[in-house]
Amino acid sequence: MSMNTNIAQGKWREIKGEIQKAWGKLTDDELEKTKGDAKAIAGILQQKYGRAEEDFSEKLGSIFSRFENTRERATENFKDTLKRV
Repeated sequence: MSMNTNIAQGKWREIKGEIQKAWGKLTDDELEKTKGDAKAIAGILQQKYGRAEEDFSEKLGSIFSRFENTRERATENFKDTLKRV
């Protein structure tokens, strides 16, 4: 699970907010150090919460994919708009 560069540039702040809502013990600095790497985030979660990395993977993957899907829909809508022009 790795974050797409386009998401990193456009949505990282929003993704960080969602992650912090889900796991309030994570600091902004800790998330910034991961540079959006979901595996690194899961490792920090494991340290903070003392559970296996797999316990976080599904929810973390869900957060990342929600933002990926949003970007893909926006791109498709933009392409459709260009076709109509």
